[in-house]
Amino acid sequence: MKAVTVARSGGPEVLRVTEVPAPEPGPGEVRVRVYAAGVQPVDLAIREGFRPPGLTVEPPFTLGNEFAGVIDRLGPGAGDWKVGDEVLGFRVLDCHAELVTVDAAQLVAKPATMPWEQAGSLSASGQTAHMALALLGLGPGDTVLVHGATGGVGTVAVQLARVWGATVIGTASERNHDYLRELGAIPVGYGEGLVERVRTVAPQGVTAAFDAAGRGALQASVELVADKDRIGTVVDYPEAERLGVRGLRAPRTAERLAELVRLWEAGALRLEVAEALPLEKAAEAHRLVATGHVRGKVVLTA
Repeated sequence: MKAVTVARSGGPEVLRVTEVPAPEPGPGEVRVRVYAAGVQPVDLAIREGFRPPGLTVEPPFTLGNEFAGVIDRLGPGAGDWKVGDEVLGFRVLDCHAELVTVDAAQLVAKPATMPWEQAGSLSASGQTAHMALALLGLGPGDTVLVHGATGGVGTVAVQLARVWGATVIGTASERNHDYLRELGAIPVGYGEGLVERVRTVAPQGVTAAFDAAGRGALQASVELVADKDRIGTVVDYPEAERLGVRGLRAPRTAERLAELVRLWEAGALRLEVAEALPLEKAAEAHRLVATGHVRGKVVLTA
């Protein structure tokens, strides 16, 4: 099969589309023919040499930690899944390929009406946003500041916060302010003067802040939110430790993903795919994500 492999740590130029052996599903696993797989900022970081806690892989390896596709082979004890089932799911690495094997418990059924590109973009960003807002205890009556509100994680976080009853202020460039209004957020520009702009649009105060952007977002958050336990990041863990706020992490689960799918089916969750590119253009996809200005997600199609 074809897969996007990292030949060595470095920039997008180290990515190669190569022929590798097709994986076989083990006990409790299924094999999925991948139709779409999202590209995350963490994929870029791993390509450059970063390793999240618990990951020790060295090149060559295949990136990607979310996907959507069709089950084409079952391992022993794979539960009720059948060959031909349309699914979306998650695993650590190996998803930017034509085929991926995955624990059957890390899959949910794809709604027939959900476009493949959207299905392949949901798991990583969606679960990150859901996890973060849940850990911050977000709910009715809150006013939350979402940094990086138009990226893959931010787009879902804004909408979840609204569903959960919060008022949302989102940071974005001017060109994305109308998009944020469509999602139900109050837009503000990021950068110098952010604290004053937020205070202007939220004179009642801000009760929580979620950083999906970095770039000084946490420093602004501690000036706006009184309770440091309600400030969290999924991108800037060293700064979180320095400031005494929360670096947010939790395992992904099929239950969390299924809840996001139900929200999509109910029309309460909009998924934005900025670009869908074939595996052969993986380096271009990485360059797009690296700009930090993608609205929603970039996905690879196999």
